Amino acid sequence: MKTFLTLYLPLFLIGFIVLVFVVPTIRVYRQTGINPFRFKTNHDQAHDYIGGSMKVFIGVLLFTALLYAISPSAYSYLAPFGYLESGEIKIAGLIMGHLALVGIIVAQQQMKQSWRIGIDYDHETKLVTAGLFSVSRNPIFLFLLIALAGLFLVIPNAVTFAVLCAAYIVLQVTMRMEEAFLARQHGQIYLDYKNKVRRLI
Repeated sequence: MKTFLTLYLPLFLIGFIVLVFVVPTIRVYRQTGINPFRFKTNHDQAHDYIGGSMKVFIGVLLFTALLYAISPSAYSYLAPFGYLESGEIKIAGLIMGHLALVGIIVAQQQMKQSWRIGIDYDHETKLVTAGLFSVSRNPIFLFLLIALAGLFLVIPNAVTFAVLCAAYIVLQVTMRMEEAFLARQHGQIYLDYKNKVRRLI
């Protein structure tokens, strides 16, 4: 299991980033001419801070996975949780990560041209309420948290746990900012949707 993970985990993380961020960004840009990456718009410092935090999380997780693969002795400095080091737990984490990836891709497809990374202050987007969005207002964030929890189970240490906790806080802030924005943009239609469907699940 350890040998498999040292080879597969960095590749999975890179593939995850490409499929979740790069591919849909290219797709939406080709279809609309709009860059869906909407951070650093200077509309709101908190909004831009969230974008920066996400980049840090991605970088830290990639570094952690590479350290796990390349240098077990250096990885030991990340304070691994030894009591969670079992093949069954790692398999559960891998399953969670792969299912979350599929869920994110499906949700992004259902958003179609409305998909954005961050809040788009400059373009009005269609409110998506069908499919996965009929059971969760933020299925992409929900699956992202599941993926991070799965990664923690695969390589349980203080760093992956800290990223999971920090990401949960940042995403909670993001969701509330988006709710306020969508209420202004879509009015009562969004408020009715908000009252009917839960924030996560």
